[in-house]
Amino acid sequence: MSTSVYAATARFDSARALGEDEMRRLAPSIFATTAHNSRSDRFQPIATIEVLRALMDEGFMPVGVKQSQPRDTSKQEFTKHLIRLRRLDHDAKFSVGDTVCEILLKNANDGTSAYDIMAGLFRIRCMNSLVAQTSTLDSVKVRHSGDVSGKVIDGTFRVMKEAEKALAAPADWSGLMLDRDEKQILAEAAHIARFGNSEGDTATHIKPDQLLRIRRTGDRGNDLWTTFNVVQENAIRGGLQTRFRDENGRIRRTSSRAVKGIDQDVKLNKALWTLTEKMAELKGLKQAA
Repeated sequence: MSTSVYAATARFDSARALGEDEMRRLAPSIFATTAHNSRSDRFQPIATIEVLRALMDEGFMPVGVKQSQPRDTSKQEFTKHLIRLRRLDHDAKFSVGDTVCEILLKNANDGTSAYDIMAGLFRIRCMNSLVAQTSTLDSVKVRHSGDVSGKVIDGTFRVMKEAEKALAAPADWSGLMLDRDEKQILAEAAHIARFGNSEGDTATHIKPDQLLRIRRTGDRGNDLWTTFNVVQENAIRGGLQTRFRDENGRIRRTSSRAVKGIDQDVKLNKALWTLTEKMAELKGLKQAA
């Protein structure tokens, strides 16, 4: 990716909206209003910048962007991009460990992505904008065909409403305690989501219980919310190490890789969130209507 979506402009002590000149430099494909010439006449371009301006009118400001690097350089102005948006209330006071709700907008006009807008939860790691994406929640995906304008507008505002309800999860899940077996069940399901193939088989030497490894003292706890955050960070961030013997009996070392692709990141976060929702239901938490 060309840049991190977690930009310095997203600081939690002095956040500011990215200007259009900055976004054009970091992710020029945001400004595409036509389709790449590889697309057929049936392909309906969706101008991200027009949707973004409408969201800004509703108070959601862009605080981070990133764009894929296509092999075909002619797609540089049309390719997949991701925008991070947040309501900027400068009277709000944030602390490390707080959870904030943001909007993620993904699109491309070269055929590499549908229009996808998602509500996401992020946990503040430090005040200089470092966050852990704890979930990708409700989303609306619109294909680049047919009547797209109405679907984009209606879907976008539906997701914005879901974003407000999402903030109940940290409080609800913090009150659900897990025993050792329940933690292991969650880790094993997350292990398959992260490393499994389409059949659910895994070929990695990384073990499920490594997803429960505590990286910092603030993550010590047996509640579902804390456990979810530990598993999510280990699955997404990578860096889990293990040793094994190869077919010749020699000791080898391996390390899990970070999930960096836009699509892989979103897919895995959705899967982890769903798994944790199911665990919450098993623990007796009823889903809000």
